[in-house]
Amino acid sequence: MKKVIVFASGSGTNAENIAKYGEKSGKYKVTHIAVNKPDAFVIKRAEKLGIPVFLFNCKDLYENGKMLKFLKRENPDLIVLAGFLWLVPKDIVEEFNKKIINIHPALLPKYGGKGMYGDNVHRAVKENGETETGITIHYVDEKFDNGDIILQKKVKIFPQDTIEDIASKVHDLEYVYYPKVIVKLVSGCNQ
Repeated sequence: MKKVIVFASGSGTNAENIAKYGEKSGKYKVTHIAVNKPDAFVIKRAEKLGIPVFLFNCKDLYENGKMLKFLKRENPDLIVLAGFLWLVPKDIVEEFNKKIINIHPALLPKYGGKGMYGDNVHRAVKENGETETGITIHYVDEKFDNGDIILQKKVKIFPQDTIEDIASKVHDLEYVYYPKVIVKLVSGCNQ
């Protein structure tokens, strides 16, 4: 079974979905959830699922090498960002080239970059009168929302849709497609 480490910062609904899908599929196991906020609800989800949490801070990621050492020791087949908002540093991107993926709640290159996450994205989509939005699953490089695109899926939006409606439609796509892409990647298929 392939090893996946999930990076998360918030509630952890995607992290939980990814972990459960992996167990059910028999293709991968989430061996750790790496969390940068000690009060994030994802920690409670991880505990309930029996998944070890690796708690880290800014210095561990960017200065003292603690995160890189942890990742080298665990040697995951794939690192999955699920609601993780910090930029992954160059040393980790280089060490795990094409082994780190992220999901973005819009159709990149639109609505990407620093500060474009969650409701910030959905609000911008609505304010610009877009008729569709969706998800982009992509490899992680040294810039926000910039790596090669693996998959995009679209959903229609209507003028009466609220930001919450848009978020719900996007989340539905995330829950369906993110784990499927993980299975394909750990199985050696990148298409």
